[in-house]
Amino acid sequence: MFQLDVKSAFPYGKVKEEVYVYQPPGFEDPKYHNRVFQLDKMLYGLHQAPKAWYETLSQHLLDNGFDRGQIDSTLFIRKAGGDYLLVQIYVNDIIFGSTNEKMRKEFEEVMKSKFEMSAMWELSFFLGLQENQKEDGFFIHQTKYVKDILSRFKMEDSSPYDTPIYVNHKVNPNPEGKDVDTRHEIDFGRMPVSMEIV
Repeated sequence: MFQLDVKSAFPYGKVKEEVYVYQPPGFEDPKYHNRVFQLDKMLYGLHQAPKAWYETLSQHLLDNGFDRGQIDSTLFIRKAGGDYLLVQIYVNDIIFGSTNEKMRKEFEEVMKSKFEMSAMWELSFFLGLQENQKEDGFFIHQTKYVKDILSRFKMEDSSPYDTPIYVNHKVNPNPEGKDVDTRHEIDFGRMPVSMEIV
């Protein structure tokens, strides 16, 4: 599995309606400084930009022998004999993998023929998930996400524990106990508990 990055992806998208922008600071035309520009390419920040980029990219893939997924329209598949090349798109993040090295290299050329590529690397992080590729398969985890949460709540020095309570704990809900107000942040040092030990 690989991930690739298209340099300035959104400007590849074409503007289909009339969009005007002020002249950016430092790029004003001294002769016509009170005029605006009409866009013919998308800019980052425009709400139409991701859709226009997707339309441009998907049309390029369809023109180069890919089929769009029937269930997931952001998945593109190319078949050659018994081999497959899968391309998954999420806005301007693209991951792909193939059962055939030749197909992978052809895909690189297909992308470079239309888009300027800034990087291509083995997939290791995608949409908040970390991935380690090994000989026997993939290991997907969220180690960075968990560390960020622990850091946010200043719990980096906490000891790890497989489960928060023993499996045979013999603790049952107390229907007459006071409910915890979940709308407020919980102080883990003085957590109110409404349980009865049996």
